[in-house]
Amino acid sequence: SWVVPGGVASPLTPAAREAILSEIPEVLTITKRTLDWFKRSMDQYQEYIRTFANFPSLFLGLVSKDGRLEHYHGYIRVVTPRGSILADQLDPVDFNNYIGEAVEPWTYLKFPYYKPMGYPDGMYRVGPLARMNIANECGTQLADQELAEFHCLDKGAVLSSFHYHYARLIEILYGIERIEQLLNESDILSKNVRAQAGVNNLEGIGVSEAPRGTLFHHYKVNEDGLVEKANLIIASGNNNLAMNKGVLQAARHFVRSDKLTEGMLNTVEAVIRAFDPCLACSTHAAGEMPLEVQLHAPDGLILDRIARG
Repeated sequence: SWVVPGGVASPLTPAAREAILSEIPEVLTITKRTLDWFKRSMDQYQEYIRTFANFPSLFLGLVSKDGRLEHYHGYIRVVTPRGSILADQLDPVDFNNYIGEAVEPWTYLKFPYYKPMGYPDGMYRVGPLARMNIANECGTQLADQELAEFHCLDKGAVLSSFHYHYARLIEILYGIERIEQLLNESDILSKNVRAQAGVNNLEGIGVSEAPRGTLFHHYKVNEDGLVEKANLIIASGNNNLAMNKGVLQAARHFVRSDKLTEGMLNTVEAVIRAFDPCLACSTHAAGEMPLEVQLHAPDGLILDRIARG
């Protein structure tokens, strides 16, 4: 693996730098074209936009000190459904003070929530949609133009999880612009690419933004560096409450009888896919996501079931 503890295994070579730079114009053109297509296509999908996990929730993620999009070194910001800042510049190291984890008897996946609002009212979303909702700006020219347009979709925060896809495209655009900036920095070919260290602390907390959303990692080790306790809240966990509510919303809208259809199965899958959950199915071929949907009567009787995979 090129990425190793403390950095990377080897420096970037001049040839690799030039090879990546040479691809920037093409990938930039593809991304801009895809963004334009997506925006033109939204009118065709208004029913899905209204029903794909479209409800009020908090949005959480990292921002810089001046409120810009941040992925590694920022502070936690929490935004309300109306788009106002509920909490800002929270130290990620203190995440246990403001993030709680509820459990339910029917699943192994925990339900994180924003502690000041309690469970389940403290439901929040993370990931591309959240990052676009909480950031004042991205910090690159083209992405900032798209973000300003994105913020005009709703009066407050953009609530429909259908727009996770829109937000991803803006982040791709930002990523391309940022990569070009970094490749043109004077120290990009530096050979100082890895920090070597032993055990210098018995406890550590790391928080970053992965493509799917905010990651909270909390480790405790012994004197030999062996992990004795670990707690991870990954993006799919952070989104757990919202994903479940999204499935319920889709079911209420698209199930109109006591029989399930393939279209209903596809819709539920599409709602979940908007969040891009980090499950084993993420690596399966298209159309082979193991999925079962059951339709229950009020007394618990199973009226119908449909499955795939």
